[in-house]
Amino acid sequence: MSPASNKSLKLIQNVISGKAIPSSTGNYLPVLSPLTNEPIASVALSNASDVSSAVTSAKEAFSSWSSLTMKSRAAIMLKFHSLVENHQQELAELISLENGKNITEALADVAKGNETVEYACSLPQVAQGKNLKVSSQVFCRDERTPLGVVASIVPFNFPFMVPMWTLPIALVLGNCVVLKPSEKVPLTMYRTMELLAEAGVPPGVVNLVQGQKEAVSALVAHPDVSAVTFVGSSPVAKLVKEQCQALHKKCTALGGAKNHLVALSDCDLEETARDIVVSSMGCAGQRCMAASVLILVSSSSSSSSSLGGGGGEQEEEEQWQKVLLEKVIEKAKAIARGTGPGQMGPVIDTASLNKIQTYIQQAQEGGADVLLDGRSWQKQQQKQGNNGQEEGNWMGPTILYHHSRNDAAIKEEIFGPVLSVYRASSWEEAMDVENSNPFGNAACIYTSNGACADWFTQRFRAAMLGVNVGIPVPREPFSFGGLYGTLSKYGEMDITGDGAIEFFSNRIKVTTKWILPPKNDGNDGGMNKGVAVDKANFAGTM
Repeated sequence: MSPASNKSLKLIQNVISGKAIPSSTGNYLPVLSPLTNEPIASVALSNASDVSSAVTSAKEAFSSWSSLTMKSRAAIMLKFHSLVENHQQELAELISLENGKNITEALADVAKGNETVEYACSLPQVAQGKNLKVSSQVFCRDERTPLGVVASIVPFNFPFMVPMWTLPIALVLGNCVVLKPSEKVPLTMYRTMELLAEAGVPPGVVNLVQGQKEAVSALVAHPDVSAVTFVGSSPVAKLVKEQCQALHKKCTALGGAKNHLVALSDCDLEETARDIVVSSMGCAGQRCMAASVLILVSSSSSSSSSLGGGGGEQEEEEQWQKVLLEKVIEKAKAIARGTGPGQMGPVIDTASLNKIQTYIQQAQEGGADVLLDGRSWQKQQQKQGNNGQEEGNWMGPTILYHHSRNDAAIKEEIFGPVLSVYRASSWEEAMDVENSNPFGNAACIYTSNGACADWFTQRFRAAMLGVNVGIPVPREPFSFGGLYGTLSKYGEMDITGDGAIEFFSNRIKVTTKWILPPKNDGNDGGMNKGVAVDKANFAGTM
């Protein structure tokens, strides 16, 4: 698409050296609002030449930016933090328009991202090195130095928060950044670049490159890019990590998720039901921390105490599970579509909508019970005709009850408002369902018993765990990331908090030894006499 094809649409260009620069390809992609599927802007499609220009700009800015004190860089971030607060409504409205979140979720997207900016402002105190006398007259210290030019490649689901997982920490540590936002949601970061400039970030310190696969590949391969962070699907995360590894570059790449909730009979049924719905249906299920599998299980740890036990026990187990499930269905069913507080927005595009509906259809054909069918939103839309909001990618809350733990909807990432429910016969089976999943992002146990909670948290195969918290997102200074060795995480370190400090800096170790010089007569006056001999000290010896 060329910009001439729709002159009324705003052009979202690259931002290089502080200026809006068209892509050298001259090609643009329409940005469709998921609310209506109508174009709201045109975004540039960049190639390797555009990426090279952005990297060169960042490289040229690095010397002066990194020579500032960390305190000076943090002061600029503090101004940015204030600007974000002042413009939070504007940013949230952009997020809602291009991503489809309801306004409360969009404001939370901004607030959570700004929380990481606030954390970055503390780095002059948090990221200090250590200094220690390690032996006679010998001192060791470490200090952090920036890597240089780093790339951040971010997804569509949190247009402000996810870029802020990396950008402020990387900047305060002295790096220059080339950011590649999702081509599906470029408006929020385009406006954010203006706020960064207003805060005092010099031209070239942050550059914005729009585009798709070609831009990503060029960023990863560029020889002047020292490190890459990526958040997105598992197959692409794996590919980015492998390419970086072959080039000896630092990389952290976060992939997909299939997060499990386990509910025991002693949980608070009302609060648990509310939390399950918020976790699974919030943001239309388009977040890597969304719950997508609910496992109902007895509160007894014995394998023999299953639902197939004595009649009275079985009836009791079935009763609380029935009550909990009814509460979950009731609360999910009450959600209305729209972008107002408490409503559910659309999924990002028609491809996502079709994927979600396919999983539901396959589960139904495989014997799963559809307890709540969100496909009704599309059917209502078709009846009402195509006008305004009715043309969007609307998918309602869906709850599936599975009789087989091997259904695809239980095992694979759907990335939509779909909750799969499975009744496990024992704690051990519940753990086997969770542990056998190839992802390893998050899990949660609902219980009022601390010993039960400990049993599950010690056995979950995931990196971010909750107890009665269905969205167990760590907050700074704790870092965010899935479990090594799973489809949720590739590469090094986590992406926020103290993990990001380690990722975005070199740790330089300096060992020093100072000996008092002798007087003119060659006598040091006894100042170095009697110094204890350290047999482990090899400095200056053969």
